[in-house]
Amino acid sequence: MAITLQGKQLFLRALEPEDLEFVHHIENDEDLWELSTTLTPYSRYILKQYLKNVHRDIFEVKQLRLAICKNDTEEILGMIDLYDYDPKHHRAGIGIIIASNAARGKGYGAEALQLVVTYSFTHLDMHQLYANILEGNERSLKLFEKMNFQQVGVLKDWKRIRGSYKNELLFQLINTDVH
Repeated sequence: MAITLQGKQLFLRALEPEDLEFVHHIENDEDLWELSTTLTPYSRYILKQYLKNVHRDIFEVKQLRLAICKNDTEEILGMIDLYDYDPKHHRAGIGIIIASNAARGKGYGAEALQLVVTYSFTHLDMHQLYANILEGNERSLKLFEKMNFQQVGVLKDWKRIRGSYKNELLFQLINTDVH
């Protein structure tokens, strides 16, 4: 029997209250804010409340955030999210972060992304996943292209970062097995 969220190097799991410090570090890393709409830091109190409610399912909160963990040590390497889940149109956005530079470039992102794609198409009956990637984010662009996401659009001057505007590229992966 195949386990959808278990790969060769890593596994994906729900966030736990014990992940507070890791989530706090990620959410308060100002270098990552340009990837989202974050403008201010998150307190530990707010993140504790979030972790208390993270058990709610994607159908209720329209989001699923999973920890990316190494098989051998269970160390958390990053997080992967399905967001803006749309049950009518069977689609969701997808985002991923591998937290440390030392863990990047080792195939963890590709494996985690493949696990979530398989899970989304198999268990959530998704028709498509999409990703918004800042122009110039070469690692993410290579990752999503490697995983067969296709660039379908450019949002001109979409994000204002440190006083200048950047384009955001829209990528999609269509599940051709679902109609």
